[in-house]
Amino acid sequence: MNKQALNRAWPRLLDALQEALWLIDARSLKVLRANAASESVTGYETDAAVGLPVQVLAATPQQQAFWSDPFNWQAGAQFISEVRRADGQLAPVEMRVRALDGEVLLVSMLDRREQALHEAEFESLLGELRATLESAADAILVCDPDGRIRAFNHRFATLWGIPEALLVRRNDAAILDHLAGQVRDAESYAQQLKLLSAQPLMEASDVLDLRDGRILERRAVPQLRRGLPMGRIFSFRDITAEAQTQAGLELAARVFESSLDGIFIADGHMDVARTNPACERLLGGMPVQGRTVESLFEAAEDPSDTLGDLARIQWHQGGFWEGDLWLRQAGGARCAVRLSWVPLRNAQGDVVQSIGFMRDLTQQRVAQQRIEQLAYSDALTGLPNRLNLTERVDAAIEAARAGGTVFSILFIDLDRFKIINDSLGHQFGDRVLKLVAQRLSDCMRPVDILCRLGGDEFVLYLHGCNAELAAAVARRILQEMERPFLLDGLGFSVQCSIGVAQYPADGLTLDELIRQADTAMYRVKERGRGHFSFYQPQMSAGLLSRMKLEHAMRQALEHGRMAVYFQPQVHIDSDRIVAAEALLRWTDPEFGVVSPGVFIPLAEESGYIVTLGAWVMEQAVQEAARWQKQGMPIKVSVNVSALEFRQSGFVERVTELLRRYGLEPHLLELELTESILLQDAQDMALRVCQIADLGVGMVIDDFGTGYSNLAYLKKLPISKIKIDQSFVRGLPSDEGDQAIVGAIISLGLALGVEIVAEGVETHEQLTAIHRMQGHYFQGFLCAPGLPREQFGECLQAQRAGIGAIAYRQRMAQVASAQLPALKPFQSM
Repeated sequence: MNKQALNRAWPRLLDALQEALWLIDARSLKVLRANAASESVTGYETDAAVGLPVQVLAATPQQQAFWSDPFNWQAGAQFISEVRRADGQLAPVEMRVRALDGEVLLVSMLDRREQALHEAEFESLLGELRATLESAADAILVCDPDGRIRAFNHRFATLWGIPEALLVRRNDAAILDHLAGQVRDAESYAQQLKLLSAQPLMEASDVLDLRDGRILERRAVPQLRRGLPMGRIFSFRDITAEAQTQAGLELAARVFESSLDGIFIADGHMDVARTNPACERLLGGMPVQGRTVESLFEAAEDPSDTLGDLARIQWHQGGFWEGDLWLRQAGGARCAVRLSWVPLRNAQGDVVQSIGFMRDLTQQRVAQQRIEQLAYSDALTGLPNRLNLTERVDAAIEAARAGGTVFSILFIDLDRFKIINDSLGHQFGDRVLKLVAQRLSDCMRPVDILCRLGGDEFVLYLHGCNAELAAAVARRILQEMERPFLLDGLGFSVQCSIGVAQYPADGLTLDELIRQADTAMYRVKERGRGHFSFYQPQMSAGLLSRMKLEHAMRQALEHGRMAVYFQPQVHIDSDRIVAAEALLRWTDPEFGVVSPGVFIPLAEESGYIVTLGAWVMEQAVQEAARWQKQGMPIKVSVNVSALEFRQSGFVERVTELLRRYGLEPHLLELELTESILLQDAQDMALRVCQIADLGVGMVIDDFGTGYSNLAYLKKLPISKIKIDQSFVRGLPSDEGDQAIVGAIISLGLALGVEIVAEGVETHEQLTAIHRMQGHYFQGFLCAPGLPREQFGECLQAQRAGIGAIAYRQRMAQVASAQLPALKPFQSM
C-alpha cells in the first residue's frame, strides 16, 4: 500500500478499532480526529468532537492540571481514571496518552464501564456473602469436594477454639486435625466424613460430643452448581442444654423489647399483663394493663362490634386467630392492625397465657389507597382516569339499559392549549390543567363523572341527561371557560370545543360514545372552535375524509405531488420584480387541487407542518441560489409556522441551507405572523435576532390581523411588513381600509421598513396604494403563484427590459391568441 492510499485508509482503520481514540493537536490540545468507538465512551459524535479541547474530558482539577503541563504527557502516560461525557456523566476508562511525532497526541480510552460495573457487582456480591456468612448465628465451614477448606466464618473459629496461628497460616490439614481432636468419638467422626465424601449429594445431620463437655449439632448440605456437587457446607450449633436454654430466654427478651411489631401478653383471664415498647407506641401511650384484650379492638367491618363474632369465639375457645382489626388508641383515635393471637397452654391443656402480635397496617393501607388512586385517578388533576370512568359508566349503562333511561357524554378539548405549553412551559401548563379541571368540576353534579383522558382532553358523563340538559351543561362550561384565569399574576383565557354524544342513540358502549363525541368535537374545531355540537352520523364520514386527506398529505412529498410556486413582489414605480414569496401547492390524484387553506391548518394541527416547512425552505433556497448563479439575484421569502420556528435546531438549519446552496443570506426572507412573535416574546426575540445576525431578512406577514403590540417593531430587526389582503380588498372605496393601509404605510416609512401590500388585483387598488406612498405590491394584478420555470421566464424578461406587469399581460394575450407569439424575452 503506497503512502497516498494509506492516508486515505487510516481514518477507516481508526474507526474499525474497538478502542476509543482521539488525535490531539499537541499545541492547541484540540481534537483533530475522533474514531467511531469514541462516541460511546465520550458521548461526542465524531464530527462534533473535532475542535473540542481535550480538557472537556477532565472530570477533576487534577486531570485539568495534567493537560496544562506538557511534561505530563510528552513522555507518554497511562492511568485509570474517569472522563466527563458530553451528557455530564462520568465514565471510567483506562487512558493512555502517547506523543506520535511531537505535534500530535494519541489519546486512547478503553471503556471500563462494564468492567467497573461487573467489579462493583462482584465486590458487592462478595461483601453480601461475607456479611451473610459473618452474620450467621451458626458456625459455618465450606469445603471443596476434596475436603479442602474454602471458607469459614468467625463463629466457626471461636466455636472450635482454633488457634490463631493455624488461622493466620491457613493450614487446612492442621485445622481439620484440630477439629477431629476436639471430638470424643474420633472414629465415628472420621467414618461420617468418609461417608459424606463418598456421597457428595447426601444431606446429613448429626450430633458431636466434644471433649470439653459441649454438644454441637452438625448439619452438612451439598453445595451445588447447575445440579452438580461443588463442595459441602457444614454448620455447627452449640445445643448444650443449659446454654441453649439461657440463650433462648435472652433471645426471647430481646425480641420482645426490640420487635417492630407490637406484642402484648395476656393472662388466663384475657387481661393484659405486659406490653412491649412497640405496642405502647401503637396505643399512643394509653395505659392498658389490667384491661381485657377484647376492649382494645374494634371489628374492621363494624366499629360498634368490639372484636367480631369469629374472633370472639376463637379467643374464648383458646384457638389461634389472625385477622385485621381496629386498635383503639389514646384520645379516641384508632389504627388498623394485623393481629395474630397465640394461646399458651399448660400440661393439662388449659390456656394460662396468650400472646398477641400486632403489625401496624397504616402505611400499608396508605400505600394500598395510593395504588388504587394511581390505578383509578389521573396523577395530575386527581380526576378519575379512563379505567375509572369505564368501570363506572359500564355500570351506568347496565342500569340505563334495565331502566330505559338515557345519559350524555361530553368530549371536551382545550383549543390551542399547546401554545400555553410552548410559550410558558409544561409546568405552567400542568397548573393550568388543574385550574381547568376545577372549573369543569364546578359545572357538574355529584352524580356526574369528570374524567381526564390525557393531555388537554376531558370526558364528562352526565347522569340521566337528555339532549336539552346536555346542551345546557355545555353552554355553562363554555361560559365558565370564558372567564379569565389568573395564575402567577398572569391573566389569560382558555377556550374549549365540546362534542356531545347520547346513550343509546349514538352508541351502546363507552368507547363508541367517546368516539362519536370526539368526532362531534372535531367538527366544532373545523368550524371555528369555542362551541359545542351534537354528534350526527354524517360526521363520521367527514372525519374519515379528513383522515384520508391527512394520509394523502403525508404521502404527497414522497410521491412528488407537491411543488413550490413563486409569486412576484413588484416595485410599483419601476414595475420590476424585487422579491418572491414561496408558496406550497398540492395536486392530488384523488382530491385534485387541494387548497392551502385546507391542508395547511391540517398540517399545523398534526405537526406535519414542520416537515412541510423544512421542505419548502430548502426548495426555495435552492431555487434562489440557481437564479443568483444565473445573474438574476432576487429575494425569496418563506412562510414559517410557529411550530417550525420554535424547533431547537431551526437557526442552525437555516445556516446550513445557506451554506449548502451558496445563497447570499440577504436573498432569503422569513415571514412570521405577529402572533408568533408575541408568544414567549423574549425567546422569540432572541431567535429573530439570531436569524437577522445571519443577514436573513425578517418579515411580518398579515400585519394588523392579530393582537398588535407595536413595541416589538422598534425592538426587533424587522426588514419588511406585509399588509394583509383583507385591508387591500376594499380599496379605494372603503374609507376604513384606506385609513388602515395608509397608517401602516406611514408606520413603515417612519421606521424605515419596507411595506408590501398583499392581494392587489386591480389597477385602482394599485393606484390607491401608490398615492399613499406605498412602493411594493404582491397579487394577481401582476401574477399568481408561478411554477419555478415560469417565474424564471419572468426574471429573464425583466433582464431584457420588460416590466413585470407588462410581461404578464403580454403572456396572457399570447395565451389567448390575441397576439402572435414572441420569442422568449423579446422586448416589447
